[in-house]
Amino acid sequence: MAQIEPLVFNGITSQQFSKLVEKAKTAGIHLAGSGGTASKFGVEIAWNYAADKQELTLHCLHAPFFVKPEDVHAKIQALVKESL
Repeated sequence: MAQIEPLVFNGITSQQFSKLVEKAKTAGIHLAGSGGTASKFGVEIAWNYAADKQELTLHCLHAPFFVKPEDVHAKIQALVKESL
């Protein structure tokens, strides 16, 4: 799998991050704490939320051969934007 740059979202408040965590939880993806990794259906993502900078970083670490990491990132971008 080719490396893809992480997605960085600025201006994410703690309340917005909490909303995103809840949305992920309803989709079956459990994001615990301000950073870590999670996987579902063979897609593994890493996240890091820096509350002091209001910065959220999301990165597709692994995707199955039939899913492009770029597609995962596009879906993440859309979900974050619609949640904010």
